[in-house]
Amino acid sequence: MADQITGVATLAGGCFWCLEAVYEQVHGVEKSVSGYTGGHLVNPTYRQVCSETTGHAEAVQLTFDPEIISYKDILEVFFAIHDPTTLNRQGNDIGESYRSAIFYHDREQKDIAEKTITELAKEELWDDPIVTEVNAFTEFYVAEPEHQNFYQRNQFQPYCQFIISPKLSKFRKEHLDRLKTVVPN
Repeated sequence: MADQITGVATLAGGCFWCLEAVYEQVHGVEKSVSGYTGGHLVNPTYRQVCSETTGHAEAVQLTFDPEIISYKDILEVFFAIHDPTTLNRQGNDIGESYRSAIFYHDREQKDIAEKTITELAKEELWDDPIVTEVNAFTEFYVAEPEHQNFYQRNQFQPYCQFIISPKLSKFRKEHLDRLKTVVPN
């Protein structure tokens, strides 16, 4: 049996719980892990990242099957599920750790990210300019166990009900063709 080729994408778009919850439902995404990247402290904790002293962003690292979903498609989902026009902020989450960023793993990913941003900017989907950073990937630190599969384990928590559930509903409605399985609204 031949080895399966997998892709890796590392994205920051505000709270990692939101990104993870959506990507867990995307057809072709095999794994979504919450963690931290883009900073200077080795193996940071959630508390340290929230202190805004580490330079890290809350991020997800995705493993995906490029035969099912392309890196460009991964980025199209990314731009559909967060606001790429707010600097260091997503909704009520404020700070550098909530910035919008794409951490590319190779030159091809960098080119695709930059081209996608240019195309989206031309479409003028948002009133403000896109501020998403495109940075070289360096290191990804897996977040503590309580942050993994957060939405699945805490669907009735207020943050999940008021922030993540509406985001998931919107995504399901607008991107039904990208779901692993059809999920009723």
